[in-house]
Amino acid sequence: MNRPPLALTCGEPSGIAPEITARAWAELARQPDQAFFLIGDINDFMARTAAVGLGIPVRAISTPHEALQVFAHALPVLHRPLPVPSRAAWIDTRNSNYVIAVVTEAVELCLAGAASGIVTNPIHKDALYSVGFKFQGHTDFLAALAQARGFAAQDVMMLVAADLRAVPITVHIPLKDVPSQLTGEMIMAQAKVVHHGLINHFGIAAPRLAFTGLNPHAGENGAMGDEEERIIIPALQALRAKGLQVAGPLPADTAFHAEARATYDAILCMYHDQALIPVKTLDFHGGVNVTLGLPFIRTSPDHGTALNIAGKGLARPDSMIAALRLAAQMAARG
Repeated sequence: MNRPPLALTCGEPSGIAPEITARAWAELARQPDQAFFLIGDINDFMARTAAVGLGIPVRAISTPHEALQVFAHALPVLHRPLPVPSRAAWIDTRNSNYVIAVVTEAVELCLAGAASGIVTNPIHKDALYSVGFKFQGHTDFLAALAQARGFAAQDVMMLVAADLRAVPITVHIPLKDVPSQLTGEMIMAQAKVVHHGLINHFGIAAPRLAFTGLNPHAGENGAMGDEEERIIIPALQALRAKGLQVAGPLPADTAFHAEARATYDAILCMYHDQALIPVKTLDFHGGVNVTLGLPFIRTSPDHGTALNIAGKGLARPDSMIAALRLAAQMAARG
């Protein structure tokens, strides 16, 4: 493989990250085009995986490039010692700044060309908030890191499962606030990022974008709310005027069945659950979170730290494997 390996962050040390990382390496080790390295504590990783019978060969590396030679035989680890050894299912906020530093290092490696993309293990947001973390999560933090280093970045979250790519235009806000937060400018800006992302990273030459309405039946011509008439339709008309292939606003209750999904390459939804419910229904264990609009590739498993099963050997690696595979595919397309 000519391109650099992927950087995999450690995520919350007390969660399921060690388990799904070990299982993902075991699945992908014989596929050199999927090569990745872990940024984390090699000793802590070995202890946590051995405790649940998932001991795999690991090898410390000093540079990301070494991962290409190591990957087929052992999980490459860019060793960064934890302040405090982790305990499964027990959050220790003395490790929270470390988690932030690992994500920051992964970004720096990508921007320097030493890694071809970032795959992030799940973080525990409350643990990070306790040490002054001021972001909603990975997505806006990654954009802020890129911007602080002089790169243009507009983060857009896209969830991928089976044949569905779905984008929530508004994300982690109360449902009651969506009508006041939603704007035509927001719809247009995210649509442009998705359009370019599908071309550059998914190999779709002429992307077809669909949009849901906000209200039941997409407002039914104003009978069930006027956001479609005031906000969504004018934004879609403006996108069409710029040459984008746009459909909608579609009633959300009929936008996700198989025949409907065949008519678009991505669908932009007006709020969080409109996008995430169909994604998780289609492939609960294998969904992937993709951040578009960054100057580097970033994917993540579409689940959290799963503290309730951490250290029990029960964590499924499906989403992690899918996230690594998708990041490698995106990197191969440039």
